[in-house]
Amino acid sequence: MTGTLMNMATVIAGTILGMALKRRMPERMSGAVMQGLALFTSFMGLKMAFGTEKMLAMLFSMVLGTVVGTALDIEGRLERGAVRLEARFAKEGSGLAAGFLAASLLYCVGPMSIIGSIEDGLTGNYSILLTKALMDGVSSIVFGATMGIGVALSAVTILAYQGGISLAAASVKALVTDAAMVEMTAVGGLLIVGIGINMLGLKKIRVADMLPAIVFAAVLAQIIP
Repeated sequence: MTGTLMNMATVIAGTILGMALKRRMPERMSGAVMQGLALFTSFMGLKMAFGTEKMLAMLFSMVLGTVVGTALDIEGRLERGAVRLEARFAKEGSGLAAGFLAASLLYCVGPMSIIGSIEDGLTGNYSILLTKALMDGVSSIVFGATMGIGVALSAVTILAYQGGISLAAASVKALVTDAAMVEMTAVGGLLIVGIGINMLGLKKIRVADMLPAIVFAAVLAQIIP
């Protein structure tokens, strides 16, 4: 839960700062900061991925996970759900609700939230969520300046969503072997690299469709020597 609490804190602080600055932070500066964080995200993902001890398990996990995720259209479902929610709140015309919804979608509807929360719950390593917290903090400055206090309220969504995933992961920790945890972390790191590439705008990788690979990694780690 440590990473989730940090994430909440940066969003609240960023919103307050944004409301105080009122668009005084140059877009060029915020964009450059986000690019730096994207590079760090890619590096962090690579470091995690290199921790694999079973390359074949990682390979088959990625292939099988991507096939299942694509068949289920996980990314498409997330995107369509976000669009429906956004359209519903936009019709209601509430500025507070609009800020809350837009920020909640931005901060929670994404693979980094899921991977980071699982990692935090299973191993206590909150480095992924800490990186996400810094990114969310920067973006909340801009959101706070334009959409107001509703952005800060998204911290509640972050607590419920990411905190819930972390607690669920922690509850099954005793059932996950050390070998499985190593491979789940490595596959998660590979997906984080994909997120970094997306952030840099180099290529659109449907990372959400690859999320089942983490589950396959836990299973194949027990089968493949």
